[in-house]
This record gives sequence, C-alpha cells and structure tokens, in this order.
Amino acid sequence: MQYFHWGDEDSSSLRRGRWHGYEIDRLETLWGTRDEGDVARLLGRPLDSVLKMAAEVFSGRIRTGRWTDEDIAFLRKNLGAGSLRSIAQVLRRSLADVERNLAALREEEKSTGVWPAEDVQSLKRLYGTRTDEDLAVILCRTQNSIQLMAARLRLAKDKAFLRRVSGEGGASRMPRWSLEELELLAELYPTASNLEIAKLLGRSVKSIVSKAYTEGLKKDPERLREMGRQNVRRRYRGRRRKEGG
Repeated sequence: MQYFHWGDEDSSSLRRGRWHGYEIDRLETLWGTRDEGDVARLLGRPLDSVLKMAAEVFSGRIRTGRWTDEDIAFLRKNLGAGSLRSIAQVLRRSLADVERNLAALREEEKSTGVWPAEDVQSLKRLYGTRTDEDLAVILCRTQNSIQLMAARLRLAKDKAFLRRVSGEGGASRMPRWSLEELELLAELYPTASNLEIAKLLGRSVKSIVSKAYTEGLKKDPERLREMGRQNVRRRYRGRRRKEGG
C-alpha cells in the first residue's frame, strides 16, 4: 500500500489528478496562512494544481461592506505569511478590498508604550520571518518601537527570509537606509558589536561600518576597551594553538 507524506518535495513524486477529501481539508486549513509555494510543497502537489483547487474551494459570492473583527484579526495574524491574494480568497473578499483595509491598518495610530508579555512573545516568534512594516500592523506598534524592542531582545531576521524579500540570487544592492534604521544604528552603534547590528538590520558588517562613519558615530570608550580585550584574547588563543598548548 502506498502512503502519502506531507511535504514531499520530489517533483517526480508530486501527486496529480483527482484530489482526495483529506487533501482539500488540508488546503482549507493552510491557505492564507503561509506562502502558496509552501502550501504546494506540504501537499505534494504542483503549484498550478493547488492554485486551481484553491480558486474552486474558496469560490462563491464576493463579500462586501463592513469588515468583522474576525476578518481584521485574520488579516493581521497572517499578514506577511500568506499572500494577499490567498488571504482575500479565504475571506471571500476582493483583493482591492483587502488592500484598502490593509492601507487603513497601516495608517491607524500605533502604540509606543509598555510591551505586554504576549506581544513580546509574538515578536520573538514572528520577527525572523516578517517585515517590520507588517509587524507594525500585526502588533499595532510603530516600526521604531518594533525595531527598538527587537534590538533589546537581540532578534534577527532569518537568512532565508532576507534572501526572499531581497530578490534572492546574484549580487543585489542593499536597500536605502530608512529613518528608523538610522535611528536604530545611532542607538546601538556605541555599545553593540558591528556583527550584532548587521544581523539585526539584515545588512553587511561593511555596510554598518561605512554608514556609521558617514553619520559620525563612534564606539563608547568602554566598548572600545572590551573590543581590545577580545582582540588580545583571540591573539593569545591563536598563539597557544600554534604552540600546541
């Protein structure tokens, strides 16, 4: 008897033809909550087949008018995980309607106050795979607040996520520095390591050093002393290894 395993990515073993009920149930659960390509891989189906089935499953009269709290909660929760197209299909709203409501959520007043524990946990869970712009909507926080808390928690974006949002492949130019990034650089540069800052901002160490120089930023004296001690320790360990100690 042949068993089907979720997540089989071998193109030679992709399932084709008639969909089974358990596959459709799985599609309904996943759709809108993650990348369409990921859903296809989890189902072991070609992407075009999954897109076609999703269009059938979520067909019907397009809803209009006032958004419910549940609609808004679904959009917030899955923003940046599922595509706006798949989110629109699940909500049975037009893509234009979803985009209008997202624009309104981006413009609404955001909190800059104390972070509740549940928001901190959500940031830890989501930070690596969502843009700061989307996190501001999800957590109803300003981007600056998101970046400052991420810096305090020493959070960083996932490398695969950064490759995806930057258009993976080849040498690509780094995006222009935003005002929020410059403010974060100014706050962190005096006391944090350049490598830590580079990971937090998704930039190269060379880019961090260069921008800090042009902005006139300097390391705190205590940080410079610590860097000196670290260099001495590294040289000492290197010498001991060469001497066989």
